[in-house]
Amino acid sequence: MKLNPRQQNILRATVRHYVSTAEPVGSKSLAEGYDLQVSSATIRSVMSALESSGLLYQPHTSAGRIPSDSGYRTYVDELMTPSKPLTRKVKSALDLNLDWERQAIDGLLQESAQILSRLSGYIALVTLPHMEASLIKHLQLVRVGSGQILLVVLDIYNNHSILLRLPDETLHQQADEVIDRELQILSNFLTVQLKGRSLRDADLDWAELDQVFHRYVGALEAAIADLARKATTSPATQILVSGLAEALDQPEFAEREQIRQIVQLLEDGRDQLWPLISEPPPPIISIAGQPRLRIWIGAENPVEPMQTCALITSQYGTAPGPMGSLGVLGPTRMLYENAVAAVGAAANYLTEAVSGTFELDGQLTPEGSSAE
Repeated sequence: MKLNPRQQNILRATVRHYVSTAEPVGSKSLAEGYDLQVSSATIRSVMSALESSGLLYQPHTSAGRIPSDSGYRTYVDELMTPSKPLTRKVKSALDLNLDWERQAIDGLLQESAQILSRLSGYIALVTLPHMEASLIKHLQLVRVGSGQILLVVLDIYNNHSILLRLPDETLHQQADEVIDRELQILSNFLTVQLKGRSLRDADLDWAELDQVFHRYVGALEAAIADLARKATTSPATQILVSGLAEALDQPEFAEREQIRQIVQLLEDGRDQLWPLISEPPPPIISIAGQPRLRIWIGAENPVEPMQTCALITSQYGTAPGPMGSLGVLGPTRMLYENAVAAVGAAANYLTEAVSGTFELDGQLTPEGSSAE
């Protein structure tokens, strides 16, 4: 149905009023609360036409009207403008709270999900960027006890650590400050040599290293080999979730069975959720001027527990580099202006941040500090 300007204004007002109150909307409420410049009788007539077109419906005969899935779809595609203030707020919060130099990416993305859920008011979903092998960012050797050195490897996804055990006399032959200095030099050297490679490809000239760092090389070579055997790429279907408790306070989730189904989906049904959150939008579709967004509303969701929900998703990252996905899940009575703005802002931020994180060459000086 092609809506004329009056029908657009009344549908827009109906959606906004219902999102705000969670109560069926009557013509009197719209006449009093919105500057529609028409009478209540005209509003009733237009709402009746919108109902006949399937954009509104009456939950009860004597009640006002509420938007249908098609009504929300028309609102999102034709009548909505994403919130610019929230776009700026999301970007500012991500910039302020995330440290891409010092944290592993799984922790950073979990924090991103928490920020996205807090600022949007809905359940946030974020997947890890997928690539065949996780690349090393930094290595550090730390003396932790008599004859014990901890090797910590920070890669794109996680922190890995393993304890090197050396004979007591190996370290007792030198003062603590000498050992600490040697470990720092060796840490810097290993970082420069292995940065941007995976643990499985951590080939070093151990014979040459042995000439300078002979007291550590045997245990270090065994430790790196052990870490390489244990290291696995993060599962492709891992989805980080935040904001479940807050979102389930929405009145749409008042029924215990509905809560149970949503929680079960998020905990055990991620194989069903994964195709929805990771599926790219059709290339010719642009939602609210943002081509990377995809929105599933109500019955458009193929997964039954989600058919009272709306899911807004976007990919982040740039092909052929690592790509991930993020989104928010909430009731169809969603404040789409905010949800779309939040997802779009987070996707744009993570695209830049992840691209920079995976471009590892030249990011550290030989001393192991950030390059200016």
